[in-house]
Amino acid sequence: MPAMRVALVHDWLTGMRGGEKVLDAFLEVFPAADVFTLVHAKGSVSPRIEGRPIRTSFLQRLPFSPKRFRIYLPLFPIAVESFDLSGYDLAISTSHCVAKGILPPPGTRHLCYCFTPMRYVWDQRALYLGRGGWRPLSPLTGALSHYLRLWDASSAARVHKFTAISRHVASRIRNFYGRDADVLYPPVDDAFYVPDSTVSPGDHYLVVSALAPYKRVEDAVRACRSLGRTLRIIGTGAEEKRLRRLAGHGVEFLGWRDNETLKREYAACRALLFPGEEDFGIVPLEAMACGRPVIAYGRGGVRETVAAFGDPEPPTGVLYAEPGPESLEQAIRAFEAAGGAFSAESCRARAVRFGRARFLVEIRQMVERFLAEGAPAVIGFPVPSTLDFRP
Repeated sequence: MPAMRVALVHDWLTGMRGGEKVLDAFLEVFPAADVFTLVHAKGSVSPRIEGRPIRTSFLQRLPFSPKRFRIYLPLFPIAVESFDLSGYDLAISTSHCVAKGILPPPGTRHLCYCFTPMRYVWDQRALYLGRGGWRPLSPLTGALSHYLRLWDASSAARVHKFTAISRHVASRIRNFYGRDADVLYPPVDDAFYVPDSTVSPGDHYLVVSALAPYKRVEDAVRACRSLGRTLRIIGTGAEEKRLRRLAGHGVEFLGWRDNETLKREYAACRALLFPGEEDFGIVPLEAMACGRPVIAYGRGGVRETVAAFGDPEPPTGVLYAEPGPESLEQAIRAFEAAGGAFSAESCRARAVRFGRARFLVEIRQMVERFLAEGAPAVIGFPVPSTLDFRP
């Protein structure tokens, strides 16, 4: 039987964030796969990804790309449809924007690992297209959103099977695409993010986040300023100047930090603050893997990763029901009143359940099931009961 040719399709490669860590894990299972992406900033992702053939779209050659490629959002659908996937047996799209809109040729099975349906055009359109660089184009964003919603919904039919990163995202896929999806939780690097016995937790709180509107970092700044608590913020983004103007003397902006520094910052904080709604949220798991609890807005993926009071296992954080600094203030007070209810051991044990080794095994199982369901008739060669994806 000839070796199976695999294409991995990712939205863009301009930094090593949660989605790129997932892509890196897929490449550990499929080390001979080719990578397709809209744009690639060379040297911005892991050696494993950089070491593979990376095929980019025509957006790579346009002015201001890859640094400001988002200005070409209206062209994203055309760009992803331009990829030639002829000769590939399996295409796996890791998608939060347009990667799932590839055009798989006959004989190519398409499995989408979906981070979320495109936020730009569904329930968070105002936060993305109504602010920042899109503000001068606001009269056009309504028409643009309508066009992208139509394309996004119709292109879902090109996916043979969806797998979601959380039950929350599976619900969004059902709502927006009318499709069912299995759930496979992304991995936290529990071998790297570990408790540090040389670091004692301090009295300050920590935020690790891109400084974008939907992350709601402003809630953490306002809550800590109101309570007189110290806050350290790791991250950069378009909101930084505005947040600095809001912050008092007790808020420190650290910019982006390397992973070793990040691990120490997790270990040294009193708790991680997570005020935004995320489809999964790898940062709370990294903090818990380092033995630290989480105070989070209780919508999205954190409901599946953080154990709150009332859950059948020891609590690893506090979840609050309404967005905003006032609700976060109350949650911080509740956390502090709970004293020693949150043990480092419980936080660590909860995070390990979402570890990388588990993810690698479940990727293989997911693909085996997918190919067994339809590969013999579509791809044209028999599928063994246990697949070896390595060359």
